[in-house]
Amino acid sequence: MRNPQLAPALTRALSERRPGQGRKRRVVLLGVGAELRGDDAAGVLIAERIESLHLPDVRALAGGTAPENLTGEIRQLSPSHLIIVDTADMGEEPGTIRLVDPKEIGGMSFGTHALPLSVLAGYLAHETGCAVSIMGIQPRSLEFDAGLTPEVAQAVEEAVQALSRCLAQAPEAGS
Repeated sequence: MRNPQLAPALTRALSERRPGQGRKRRVVLLGVGAELRGDDAAGVLIAERIESLHLPDVRALAGGTAPENLTGEIRQLSPSHLIIVDTADMGEEPGTIRLVDPKEIGGMSFGTHALPLSVLAGYLAHETGCAVSIMGIQPRSLEFDAGLTPEVAQAVEEAVQALSRCLAQAPEAGS
C-alpha cells in the first residue's frame, strides 16, 4: 500500500465536529475532475464507486469539471462532513494521496476545473456548517483521451478501500 496514512487521516477528519453540528454524521463525497483527461478522472471514479456501495448516511456525487453545479444539492443534503476528491499537483510521486485542509491548498494546483477548490470548500462550509476535507491525488498524466496511469489506478483502489472502511464505521460515541 502506497498511502498507509490515508485511513488514519480520514478517521481523524470524520471525527471532527464544527460548533452547532448535531450528533448524526452525514457525509457527502464530491468527486471532481475531467473524465477524458487521464488521471484527472480519479475523483469522479472514486465518487462513482463509493456511491455504488450504498453506505448509510453517505452520498457520493460526481461533480466532473463543474462541481459548483452541485452546491444546491449538497446544501439540501446538509452534511456534517464534506470530502472533496480531486487530482492535485502536490510535487509528490504519482499516486500519492494526501488529505488536505482547504486552508492549506494555496500552493497546490488542483485539477482542470475553473473554480478554485478553496472557494468551493469555503462556500460549502459556510452554507452547511460542515467540516470540509480535500483528498488530493498526485497525477502522472492529464493527457486528453488517455486512461488512468497504473499509479493513479492503484491510488483509486486504495482511496475506495480506505473510504469504504472509514465511512462504514459508526462514529465514535460522543463525537
